[in-house]
Amino acid sequence: MAGEPSVEIRPRPGFLQGSSGPLFILYYPPLPTIPPRGSILYIHPFAEEMNKSRRMAALQARRFAAAGFGVLQPDLYGCGDSGGDFAAARWTVWQADLRLCLDWLLARSATPLYLWGLRLGCLLAVELATQVQATGSILWHPVIDGAKALTQFLRLRLAAGMLDGTQETLARLRAELAAGRAVEVAGYELHPELATALEQARLATPPAGAHVNWFELVATPERGLAPSSQQLLAQWREAGVAVSARTVVGEPFWSTQEITSVPALLEATSRSLDR
Repeated sequence: MAGEPSVEIRPRPGFLQGSSGPLFILYYPPLPTIPPRGSILYIHPFAEEMNKSRRMAALQARRFAAAGFGVLQPDLYGCGDSGGDFAAARWTVWQADLRLCLDWLLARSATPLYLWGLRLGCLLAVELATQVQATGSILWHPVIDGAKALTQFLRLRLAAGMLDGTQETLARLRAELAAGRAVEVAGYELHPELATALEQARLATPPAGAHVNWFELVATPERGLAPSSQQLLAQWREAGVAVSARTVVGEPFWSTQEITSVPALLEATSRSLDR
């Protein structure tokens, strides 16, 4: 699967009727000239990280499709081009809609099934893997702890406030959410229900026997996996999960100021399903 696709792979855009409204989807059908190899459901990251990651997600999806996989990339409800504002986004709605997307995908593509998550999308991907018969998961720089991710998100507002002289604290923002009031962060209105779900979310243990391809981006070749990742993966291996974990040198494309790509990650991910 290594290398760029030698043929043009064009996604098919459309909409699915989700549990709360329309969901925009891009479906990359498997290349018809080779035997079908499976299906892949992509779950995007949180808020602005989704937009910054679209190019990388599209590049990887084209590689997968060229290798015989059908790939579905939905925008979760309240995100991107799907129905609803971000203020209407709920974790439970995302969970229900991903099951609908999975049914749609499997009706059009072959098994085995792989769940591919990026950042916060990994929490949803692994959670889904505990509920369905997935062969494996592809996790790009996973968020392990939703509470820490929420804190990092809220700090974006604090940073913006420092520039315009606004005096705020994390405690005050959390108090607003706890009181049932939404908080606007970098143009995204975060509903208290979604904040509570994030606070409680942790990366679940995949089913025993499942295979996980785990990728982390690092600044230099000598950097290893984060200590928190090493600890979690050791627990997964003890639980019977087959884990293949590696680092890839590259910029965190989901948060860079300019849209960027990491060819080494595309290469490593593509090779991970060649075995």
